[in-house]
Amino acid sequence: MALVNVTNIVVLDNPTAFGNPFQFEITFDCLQELEDDIEWKVIYVGSPETATHDQVLDEILVGPVPVGVNKFVLQADAPDPSTIPNDNILGVTVVLVTCSYKEQEFARIGYYVNNEYAEPYDPEVGPPSPLDLNKVVRTILADKARVTR
Repeated sequence: MALVNVTNIVVLDNPTAFGNPFQFEITFDCLQELEDDIEWKVIYVGSPETATHDQVLDEILVGPVPVGVNKFVLQADAPDPSTIPNDNILGVTVVLVTCSYKEQEFARIGYYVNNEYAEPYDPEVGPPSPLDLNKVVRTILADKARVTR
């Protein structure tokens, strides 16, 4: 039986500018007293081709955790665009919220993220190069979460 159940995650400030922080309001139920803190991570997938471009945007310890329903806001910095291939800044990617206890991951919730250029451009030519990141809008498909653990 699980000691902690993630019962709800609300994506805050969505849609937003690409450079704004990610914000998740997380509600979870702690079923018994825990000896250690719970670790939460936010991971941005920088490229579908390789994990070398993935970025851990934030990693926090939450505790001590009382038995019962708990809620907090997990805020993580935006990804560093210099580590993302130019071809992968716009389009669809994934952000993951993971939860671990005693170095054992027990929850992994993934969200599709769509990064779009906010100004019109010729689709045959593509967006301007270099890309003006101030004009990129990030939309998390909050109602399409994928729970894989």
